[in-house]
Amino acid sequence: MRQTGRVSGPVRWSRPWGSWRETELSRAIAAGPGGADIGFRADTEDRTEEGIVAHTSVGGAEATGAARADEIRMLRVHHDDPRVQGLLDGLLAEYTERYGAEGAANELAMYPVSEFAAPHGRVVLAELDGLVVAGGAVRPYKQGRLAMADTAEFKRVWTSSDHRRRGLARRVMAALEEAARDLGYTRALLFTGPAQPEAVALYERIGYTALDPADLDELPHRSSLPFARDLRG
Repeated sequence: MRQTGRVSGPVRWSRPWGSWRETELSRAIAAGPGGADIGFRADTEDRTEEGIVAHTSVGGAEATGAARADEIRMLRVHHDDPRVQGLLDGLLAEYTERYGAEGAANELAMYPVSEFAAPHGRVVLAELDGLVVAGGAVRPYKQGRLAMADTAEFKRVWTSSDHRRRGLARRVMAALEEAARDLGYTRALLFTGPAQPEAVALYERIGYTALDPADLDELPHRSSLPFARDLRG
């Protein structure tokens, strides 16, 4: 990997997705979560954030097929808020299903919840009927032990499998970006993996630029795919 030390200028990643997807997919599964924040599918609806706490009617369907409206509360909380455990439990179940118990434990241990502590971090939660159904977290992006003051890293982005395709992934991303701006960040960076093509499609659709992994000094895992977005626009 080239040691350039550059992450301030987004670089368009020109390598075609299809040319390496199948080989990297097998590597990612063998290696574990690959730095990916998983558990959501590309959503078809775009929704707006209305302050730190927002109420949104999300159309859904019960098992009987009858239509109903679910009230989603978007919350911005500190890392030690008891409700964060709902996000961690959902991530653990998702990681375990995809990568096994050992891979799930290793990924969660790599970035403990204390990484998202104030004053430089926050956690975003989507809550329905008192249950966390989606969320994500903000922390300062770090090169080695050095934090970059202007760049936020988004991690732990997740949506419950029971509540996908309702616009929640977009809402979580919008809430993370707003939280990052309020914390003083001007740029967002995140990593996903080739096992999550839906995440790649979502990030590209909402304005994130794929970076060349060789232009970053460090990657969470060898198969990680970095994306960035300027938060000043």
